Amino acid sequence: MNTILLLIILIPIIEIYLFIEIGGQIGAFNTISLIFITAIVGVLYARYEGFNTLKSGMTQLVRNELPVYEIISGAALAFAALLLIIPGFATDFLGLLIIFPLTRKLFFKKFKKEYSQKKNIKEDFIEGESEDIDEKK
Repeated sequence: MNTILLLIILIPIIEIYLFIEIGGQIGAFNTISLIFITAIVGVLYARYEGFNTLKSGMTQLVRNELPVYEIISGAALAFAALLLIIPGFATDFLGLLIIFPLTRKLFFKKFKKEYSQKKNIKEDFIEGESEDIDEKK
């Protein structure tokens, strides 16, 4: 079965189950309040971390380095903010894991190794000479 189709089916089922279980334990009003609080706090913290990532990326650009981790991290923060806006406890948990820098670094450690290695760019170029031709002569 297609993975995306499976996720589309399973995520709402998991969220509904968690709503029922947590709502039964703490009450309906507290459950709804908790969902709104996690969305608001999560989006504010995602914004804060986004500005930190942007600042770090600008610093690397000033040093003439490619901010690969910051680009991936910025996309992950946008995805995490989306997960926090979507009502649900499982999506909030996953969004919070992505937002915190320590767990985000663990998630993207593989990407950092792949793209941070310097490659020999000189092999991709053909050396030659050029000459300007003036049509007026």
